[in-house]
Amino acid sequence: MLRVTGSLSAVSSPAAVTFAAALRLSVAHTLALASPPPHPRCLSTFSRSLLGRRISSLGVRPRVPSMHPIRLSGFSALKARASFSSGGSSPSREILVQHVLVKEGDSELFAELQKRILDGEDMSDLAAEYSICPSKKEGGILGWVKLGQMVPEFEEAAFKAEPNHVVRCKTQFGWHLLQVLSEREPVKDIQVEELHSKMQDPVFMEEAQLIDVREPDEIATASLPGFKVFPLRQFGTWAPDITSKLNPEKDTFVLCKVGGRSMQVANWLQSQGFKSVYNVAGGIQAYSLKVDPSIPTY
Repeated sequence: MLRVTGSLSAVSSPAAVTFAAALRLSVAHTLALASPPPHPRCLSTFSRSLLGRRISSLGVRPRVPSMHPIRLSGFSALKARASFSSGGSSPSREILVQHVLVKEGDSELFAELQKRILDGEDMSDLAAEYSICPSKKEGGILGWVKLGQMVPEFEEAAFKAEPNHVVRCKTQFGWHLLQVLSEREPVKDIQVEELHSKMQDPVFMEEAQLIDVREPDEIATASLPGFKVFPLRQFGTWAPDITSKLNPEKDTFVLCKVGGRSMQVANWLQSQGFKSVYNVAGGIQAYSLKVDPSIPTY
């Protein structure tokens, strides 16, 4: 199980700028609750250009055939939790990407790094030493990305790469050696009407895991039956042994006031190996407005 440490900071609306996520992801330090954007600390103006928008003036080049698999030290826990598909490009598919970037004219260094990776050296160490991308501080990890977030050449290579195989591609920034460490489908939303319907079934209430990540004072004002309380502000107290409190194999439904905090926690639960996680869209506020007006709004 991944070790959870660190603290949480405020996050703006999920609809805010893609790279505004403030809850951190790394294997050894802190874990992100916000999954769609790449890791914020990887992103300078340079990295935003690479991952933050498509560059229409660049054509898509064919992917260079894969080299053989390399070893992953430091990210084996993430890899072990992955459930890989066969390299499809579903619009909702997200991939965790690592890369090393060198200047276009640095062909000797590029060839050397390629050989060293093939010989078994860790890409994280090589990225930290040689990559010219700011993601070098994170061992070359660009974070979870999806179609439409990367420049075309990089996207073409990354989304067709076999997991844990190193591939090459060239963009306007230089030459990349990249690999996909893991892949996932985004957390699913469940509408409050559907949740209400499910909650009428005693079997559902017995089998499903219902968690409310709001604070105790909020729950004292308005709550739903059957939900266990995991306050987000107390993340550090319950997160380290979450798999002893909840079963990763069971359906898990996450609730907050309007759906933002619950989505963060739902994404984090998924990163911990929970197989079926649902975010309650609109939160308890939507439940009050659309299902049960007797529940107070605040």
